Amino acid sequence: MPTLNLGPYKTTSNVALAPMAGVTDLPFRRLCARFNAGLLVGEMVHSDPALRGSRKSLQRSRHDLEIAPRSVQIVGNDPHQMAEAARYNLRCGAQIIDINMGCPAKKVCRKAAGSALLADESLVADILQAVVNAVEAPVTLKIRTGADPEHRNGVSIARIAEDAGVALLSVHGRTRACGFRGDAEHDTTARIVEAVDIPVLANGDIHTPGEASKVLAHTGAAGLMIGRAAQGAPWLPGQIAAAVNGDPIPATPGLEAQFAIMRSHLEELHQFYGDIAGPRIARKHIGWYLEGIPGCNDARRTFNQLQTPQTQIEFLEALLSNSHLQDLAA
Repeated sequence: MPTLNLGPYKTTSNVALAPMAGVTDLPFRRLCARFNAGLLVGEMVHSDPALRGSRKSLQRSRHDLEIAPRSVQIVGNDPHQMAEAARYNLRCGAQIIDINMGCPAKKVCRKAAGSALLADESLVADILQAVVNAVEAPVTLKIRTGADPEHRNGVSIARIAEDAGVALLSVHGRTRACGFRGDAEHDTTARIVEAVDIPVLANGDIHTPGEASKVLAHTGAAGLMIGRAAQGAPWLPGQIAAAVNGDPIPATPGLEAQFAIMRSHLEELHQFYGDIAGPRIARKHIGWYLEGIPGCNDARRTFNQLQTPQTQIEFLEALLSNSHLQDLAA
């Protein structure tokens, strides 16, 4: 199976898990690794040193028991701060530094970070050069195709990244202005692949192994990056990796196996975040799992009202024994 080579590191496949704030925490990355996702990029952490001591930043920076290579995404708009953030995260256990120039969230773009940077190619060059020069570790970059549909400068940004020494580029097939609306377009990604020699990952609206194969063929990319479609389906990146490389596609886990995965994920979230935050954060993850199971809308709403680890675990156990689900499992 093709892999991604990043400096001294080699991934298990050429399908990566996209960094998603509030989603790709350590428990979720470990779970996706079990199902053969390749590169696993953690949640973005801000380059501002004043934010490093916050509980959220410390949790996002944890890498214990994680399968290598360990990739941390940093976000910011000051070249000096970004360089220092890269050095800091390497000291904390990161092995690869990913730079966020793809996030369209208003709270990030208001600070002229994330995808807002794409409108300032000079600043992009300064940040990339500063970070690459600051560390010996591989530096990767995630971008969108441009600031808006009238200014798709992804090819220009990709060339800047290659000149700066970036080791790998991930391209989400929408502009900053598009957010997550409309369909992703992969024509720009295909042009980027033609324009640079560094490996490029195609990202955006890849929900099934069939869609993945079409996007890979259309773009000629070195691999794919899977984001929102993996929510509630941590086995999907591994299935896609098998599909695009011509291997037998692992079957989607059956209902009982999915509940076992949910139970394991739930317990890890409780352990990682504690008895107060754990149940709260677990609601969205379990909600995504249940979203894919027919007839579980009421169960999702009920689960969202549960306050403690024990009541959440007991609810899952009772739900699996429900006659409706037993019929589905039969």
